[in-house]
Amino acid sequence: MKSVCVYCGSSDLVDQKYLDAAKVIGQEIAGRGLKLVFGGGSTGLMGAVASSALESGGEVIGVITHHFNRAELAHGGLSQLEVVDDMHQRKARMIELSDAFIALPGGFGTMEELFEVLTWAQIGLHSKAIGLLNAYNYFDSLFEFFGQAKDEGFIFGEHQGLYRQATSANILLDALEDYQSPEGLGAWLER
Repeated sequence: MKSVCVYCGSSDLVDQKYLDAAKVIGQEIAGRGLKLVFGGGSTGLMGAVASSALESGGEVIGVITHHFNRAELAHGGLSQLEVVDDMHQRKARMIELSDAFIALPGGFGTMEELFEVLTWAQIGLHSKAIGLLNAYNYFDSLFEFFGQAKDEGFIFGEHQGLYRQATSANILLDALEDYQSPEGLGAWLER
């Protein structure tokens, strides 16, 4: 694993504890010599994770659309900023640049990006590690939903092996480093 894509919220109207969690994951990524790939923004958790990684000597690549490439939104001082035409290109480029993915607390955009990489792993388009940093139990209700979806037959047990979760940045990154794609992912095609 050489690069990690972080999906996270861009709102500044969040509790400081979430911003602090983003800073810690940025430090951990940089401290391990990993490249950070993110959405290119300067606000919210997005800005916090990137600034923290940069301050810790890390390489940070932002991928942003023309629509958001404005002084008040785009992060200045990145190692590299790629500007693309639309959100589809942005997500595809972030996936292409990354060896693993981490979701931090966020809203609709974060969930959409997370579910896309999970779905792509489920159908065999990639076998990269996916993690959720469950800072302050933010994702507990999402994990309950995953369990309900499994219990009711919408996903299968092996699909719950597509991601790792932890409340600590270093434990989550260790789990992603050791990630092995679950066995039997194609079995659902025969069900």
